[in-house]
Amino acid sequence: MKTPDDDTTDESREYSSPACFLHEFESSDRVDSASRIIHASPSTLYRAHMEATALPSWLQPEGMKGRVERFEPRVGGSYRMVLTYDEPSTSGKTTDDSDAVEGRFVELIPDRRIAQIVTFDSEDAAFAGDMKITWTFMPVPEGTRVEVRCENVPPGIRPEDHAAGLASSLANLAKFCE
Repeated sequence: MKTPDDDTTDESREYSSPACFLHEFESSDRVDSASRIIHASPSTLYRAHMEATALPSWLQPEGMKGRVERFEPRVGGSYRMVLTYDEPSTSGKTTDDSDAVEGRFVELIPDRRIAQIVTFDSEDAAFAGDMKITWTFMPVPEGTRVEVRCENVPPGIRPEDHAAGLASSLANLAKFCE
């Protein structure tokens, strides 16, 4: 707990790209979030999350390829996705060139919200722990405001890398759905 005499403070930073904003708050329970207006209906965007064949088309950030190894889109259902870096010199969380994530769906509200708990398959303690990812779809006159909120982000994920990854995934989702 911080005292008034403590010279360290929680720092709030905002990252942005042309149509995406990421807000990151440093603390022991880091939360990163990003949002974007996408010219598609909430149901189209929800379906893009619920089809195993669609996910590798848009979810992985630029510079990666994805494959879904297991996918059970129901509350309590699980999935496994492996992301492989295009550049072999990039260090992955699971192997030298890949990140594997195990996920579990904890909330599914069709056309409105998807919440999941994910864990990185990594021996590095900096990537340990459960991260909650919540996707929210809010109708707006221009289409749908899509927000992704990541809670309890592992400290091994650098804020600037996460900002770029979330922005890239949202841009990919827009291209896939618009």
